[in-house]
Amino acid sequence: MDPMPTPATQPGRDGLAALLARPRAALVGLDFDGTLAPIVADPEQARAHPEAVPALAALAPKVASVTVITGRPAGVAVRYGGFAGVPGLEHLTVLGHYGAERWDAVTGTVTAPAPHPGVAAARAELPGVLDRAGAWPGTWIEEKGRAVAVHTRRAADPQAAFEALRGPLTDLAARHGLIVEPGRMVLELRPPGMDKGVALADHVRRTGAECVVYAGDDLGDLPAFAAVDKLRSDGVPGLLVCSGSTEVTELAERADVVVDGPAGVVHLLRSLAAQLG
Repeated sequence: MDPMPTPATQPGRDGLAALLARPRAALVGLDFDGTLAPIVADPEQARAHPEAVPALAALAPKVASVTVITGRPAGVAVRYGGFAGVPGLEHLTVLGHYGAERWDAVTGTVTAPAPHPGVAAARAELPGVLDRAGAWPGTWIEEKGRAVAVHTRRAADPQAAFEALRGPLTDLAARHGLIVEPGRMVLELRPPGMDKGVALADHVRRTGAECVVYAGDDLGDLPAFAAVDKLRSDGVPGLLVCSGSTEVTELAERADVVVDGPAGVVHLLRSLAAQLG
């Protein structure tokens, strides 16, 4: 196996050294889509990279905690990831809807608060808003339970559709007490107050982790990157990993390590597990 890439920054090298020195105190957090699972045109067809679960199962028993933090419903991420009932992942946690939902392998159940009423109200208005924003064939709506998303990847000009819809959807979200989370050719309307940074920081507190690794690929992962930066400033070592793509460059500019998509993330996880013996 090729060696794990060396972090490009000193904080990243410090974070990796801390993980290797004290793995039982380390938390490994990962996004799902674009990080553990390749991006596909139809989100319902997304599945974890075929080597992702074996890599996680090899690493998880050697660290304090492995958690998947995703904008998807927690149960959907568990199904699409194939995470349930896997030896080695007995203590995996999946934080869905940016941390609003929690699934853990110990109980196999999802816990969550009541849905925000603005989501249903915004969903009812969405067709009219899209019509008034112009004809963008191929644009479609994804129901996410506690959120609703508009995808433009199938449009003839996905970026133009994305930019044209961003303003109207932001206005719609504001009218119903929601925010818009932009991503890779998707605009998601969801409740405020939770993001991957909040979810990651809370999970660090829950577990008492003394070192943090986080891997992501999209704009929604920037708050988690910021949370790791904050933890590092407070003396908790951390390593930031970007699952690289040509669609989003902001994370690569802030990451300590950039890998080649989900296959690169799998390689990194396997390399860590091998180095921990």
